[in-house]
Amino acid sequence: MAQLGAGQSFPHHNTGNDKDQKVQISLSKIKNKFIIMSGKGGVGKTSVSVNLAFALANKGYKVGLMDVDIHGPDVPRMLGLNQMAMATESNTLMPVHYNENLGVISIESLTQNRDEAIIWRGPMKYNVIRQFIGEVEWGNLDFLLIDAPPGTGDEPLTVCQTIADAKAIIVTTPQEVALADVRKSINFCKTINISIFGIVENMSGFSCPHCGETITLFGPGGGGEKTANLTQIESLGKIPFDLKMVICGDSGTAFQKAYSDSEVSKAFDSIADKMIEKRRV
Repeated sequence: MAQLGAGQSFPHHNTGNDKDQKVQISLSKIKNKFIIMSGKGGVGKTSVSVNLAFALANKGYKVGLMDVDIHGPDVPRMLGLNQMAMATESNTLMPVHYNENLGVISIESLTQNRDEAIIWRGPMKYNVIRQFIGEVEWGNLDFLLIDAPPGTGDEPLTVCQTIADAKAIIVTTPQEVALADVRKSINFCKTINISIFGIVENMSGFSCPHCGETITLFGPGGGGEKTANLTQIESLGKIPFDLKMVICGDSGTAFQKAYSDSEVSKAFDSIADKMIEKRRV
């Protein structure tokens, strides 16, 4: 299979009906699907996606992580995955595996030059996202987590229209400008009839390493919880800000593997437990 350039999608020889059938066959093998969304950029949505996938896989569940942020794919880098996705004899793709329980697909897994810009309009993104679902050998999964770019554009719309039973997890930070955009994401989900699983408040307070005092870097904590209460959506939890999270993300080290006893790891573990508790078996 050829590597991608800026104007290519990975090759296929299927008709429209064949593509639809492949998508449905693939989805039928996946029990629980979650799209991780945010109303704006910079709230740590990809970090939440990666760490929830890791937490679920660490509990023994088979997990797929699909990065549909076509223009800014960061999932492979955050997990330290440098290898290319491999093609099968049937012209499909194998996800890149972090371990035996966690497989990943991203546009970055298909490009030899990771700094090359992907300059695509909506139809190209639509096609490749559907290929990520129907032409990747996910196999039988307990969970598929989909990391979408911020906002309510082509990528989240394509995912939600293709995966009707997906549930949304909306990520925010405490400041009001982020919460205003969360309300847009909520309205987006309601408009297209996607169930909202809950809201995660990320970067919710920073514990000073010197004095132990909690500093609210992005305004008073609890804004995500307040928004959840006002909209009658479940607040899944608050993720503290931790400088080690930034360092791990930049170095491609799984945070929970390196700092399993941290408050951040415990918070992700708690959210994963809620996903497991309400999962379809």
